[in-house]
Amino acid sequence: MTDLTFTFASPPGLDRAVAHCQDVTREHSKTFYLGSRFFPMAQRRAVWAVYAACRDGDDTVDELDGHAAQLGLDLWWTRVQGAFSGRPGDHPIDLALAWAAREYPIPLSAFEELHEGLRMDLRGHKYRSMDDLILYCRRVAGVVGFMIAPVSGYSGGERTLHAALMLGQAMQLTNILRDVGEDLTRGRVYLPSDLLAEFHVSRADLDRGVVTPEYRALMRHLSALAREWYAEGRQGIPCLHGSARLAVATAARAYEGILDDLARNDFDNFGRRAHVSGPRKLLMLPQAWWELRTAPAPLS
Repeated sequence: MTDLTFTFASPPGLDRAVAHCQDVTREHSKTFYLGSRFFPMAQRRAVWAVYAACRDGDDTVDELDGHAAQLGLDLWWTRVQGAFSGRPGDHPIDLALAWAAREYPIPLSAFEELHEGLRMDLRGHKYRSMDDLILYCRRVAGVVGFMIAPVSGYSGGERTLHAALMLGQAMQLTNILRDVGEDLTRGRVYLPSDLLAEFHVSRADLDRGVVTPEYRALMRHLSALAREWYAEGRQGIPCLHGSARLAVATAARAYEGILDDLARNDFDNFGRRAHVSGPRKLLMLPQAWWELRTAPAPLS
């Protein structure tokens, strides 16, 4: 585990708890971790705590089955509420989240929506329409924007928060498009049934893992939607305060790069996981910086 030393007073055990959250972030999302490094140290600590808490809930529904998963998710939600009430449990994520919630106006309601999104996975929710998919993207990732914006500080009020929501939704839709094959192994299909029918793609086609012209058309359609959401979400980045702008812009550009890799692989997301290499992410930094330099005036 990384040994972090801070120059200001911390509650007992907090440094170790934050180091644990840092390790969780670095291990599970190199893209999110890269972006987080551009936050000032105090904000970076809070971002790691938020990510680790969200990841903890996600892992509960992905790695456990049946009744154990339900009990695990119930316990996770109890732990989150305890952290927000200032009574964290013994887990390092709980301690770090309690500190972050005390230092920054992170809304518990955002975690409540995340909880509902994770319950959709446990219930085996059937995605019949785009409205179902949009709701899921909002709950499990869009609301993360509501958690991060108060940490960074922002202007522009509700319009900035809406942009943060759209950026989170874009990232989640990117995840879904990247992980179609992996999700099938868990018995999950997030592609809406009405959209599958519209593009003449059946569940049997998905199970066979064959990339047909119809499937490519469906992937292009959803990739274009994700890019629209990225564009809308970027409008709020100039409203973030300080270096948080570069942090979020870097993460957004790297995440959207997954869509580029998916397209380069002819939309085969059954046997290969689209990704952006470390060197390519580093090459994106000047692009993210230039985007901020040339961005329109912040939302008012």
